[in-house]
Amino acid sequence: MKDLNSDLFDPVTVMESEWSRAGSSSDSDFGFAFNDRNFSDRVLRIEIMGDMDDTRQDSDLCTTVADWARHRKRRREDIRKDNDLDLSLLPDEQVLNGNLPDTDDCAAYENQDEEGQEAVAMIEESPSGDEAANSNDNGSNWSMGWSAVMRVKTLHISSPILAAKSPFFYKLFSNGMRESEERYVTLRINASEEAALMELLNFMYSNTLNTTTAPALLDVLMAADKFQVASCMRYCSRLLRSMPMTPDSALLYLELPSSVLMADAVQPLTDAAKQYLAGRYKDITKFQDEVMALPLAGVEAILSSDDLQVASEDAVYDFVLKWSRSEYSTLEERREVLGARLARLIRFPYMTCRKLKKALTCNDFEHDVASKLVLEALFFKAEAPHRQRSLAAEESGSLNRRFVERAYKYRPVKVVEFELPRQQCVVYLDLKREECANLFPSGRVYSQAFHLGGQGFFLSAHCNMDQQSSFHCFGLFLGMQEKGSVSFAVDYEFAARSRPTEEFVSKYKGNYVFTGGKAVGYRNLFAIPWTSFIAEDSLYFINGVLHLKAELTIRH
Repeated sequence: MKDLNSDLFDPVTVMESEWSRAGSSSDSDFGFAFNDRNFSDRVLRIEIMGDMDDTRQDSDLCTTVADWARHRKRRREDIRKDNDLDLSLLPDEQVLNGNLPDTDDCAAYENQDEEGQEAVAMIEESPSGDEAANSNDNGSNWSMGWSAVMRVKTLHISSPILAAKSPFFYKLFSNGMRESEERYVTLRINASEEAALMELLNFMYSNTLNTTTAPALLDVLMAADKFQVASCMRYCSRLLRSMPMTPDSALLYLELPSSVLMADAVQPLTDAAKQYLAGRYKDITKFQDEVMALPLAGVEAILSSDDLQVASEDAVYDFVLKWSRSEYSTLEERREVLGARLARLIRFPYMTCRKLKKALTCNDFEHDVASKLVLEALFFKAEAPHRQRSLAAEESGSLNRRFVERAYKYRPVKVVEFELPRQQCVVYLDLKREECANLFPSGRVYSQAFHLGGQGFFLSAHCNMDQQSSFHCFGLFLGMQEKGSVSFAVDYEFAARSRPTEEFVSKYKGNYVFTGGKAVGYRNLFAIPWTSFIAEDSLYFINGVLHLKAELTIRH
């Protein structure tokens, strides 16, 4: 016999097995018994509350998920206004005669939905014919916006079937009190929830739904959350995932009530919504106006992606500041959102040192938050490459991915600067074998900018033809960012780690007087064809990484 103290609703066991059977022709289909007195042991009375002008469910008023979201938002605001009603204005006799359930005579269970409405159930003695006939009059003397019972719907139900699918009904039917043995059970719902509840009850018998539109499925999903029917939540989630995703629908799924979002059954839906938004807006510069208009949930989904196409992490930092300043005008709100939600999505270890200095003094962040993030980033930059890869691997499967490198358009560099005896900097650029292979036959990849003597420079790696155009080869170039008439004389040296010593070996030295926008370098840095450079036994790839170094010195 099954241990009655065990968790009947373990999502890994019971609900997984139910989901695997849902929609199939198996023994779990009890649709034939739905609302059939021959296979029922109780009667469910559904008291339908609400004003006569608001009797339609959300999906009846909506043709798209965007309409659904707007309608529910308006209804939440209306309910919030109703909840602000001063109870002291109601006469005592109205409260007493309002047919509120006596807590001594009923068992109540509640599960808050996003509108502050409760799932209320009562078990009561079998009503007489007169009582049943007069049920529409209950609470009719309520006024000032309070909802009355509009009508009562009666269904024949099987308590074992409902209890097996829902912890809500399991508790209702097994609370150990005398009332749990009574035949009549009463549920009180809003009129807008009626169709969704009927679909939900039918699902608990048949493991299938009749509705197919996204707004109606969202109504059922909300009802399934309210009455704790995880298998139906999973079923709705799967059907919604099978429908074409749009920005509106993806954002709606990410902004469902917290109780729905936390359910394991809905995680695949929210994951799909995040992936859709991250894929659609991975180039945030291309869709800048659209991305700036997104709510917080949408921005979080995009910034969580490793595939974000940005020039560097500096661009992510700048975007987050720009978006937060446009959305939150007060400094306190902005600091709260940045500290609690968005700062963790900025990968500070991959920001340039110049930008980290600015972040340290940025007033939008709490000083303690900024100091912690910048210090952590600097410690990461100081780690050896193998240790950096280890830290990134540790976080690759977690939500916190601050050490995981994105697919930047410009590759990160490490820079060591010297002021004396001469202005000098040493720049380290690492390229993976796959990145180099993707350069063939005529590609190029640029480094992030670095600075020397107040001027911005960059490195660029190329796959190009040698000077005689006889074969492809690997080239490395040094360029100056600023355009204009400024002249800048620089001595430079390129080097690369090489096996077997794995030490840096000088490959090319030169000097050049830079003017804005000019670049200099060597078309065939290693003096070998591309096929030899990229080969598995290449001397220049160490554990799949090409390690390059450029040393720049200002000439006086």
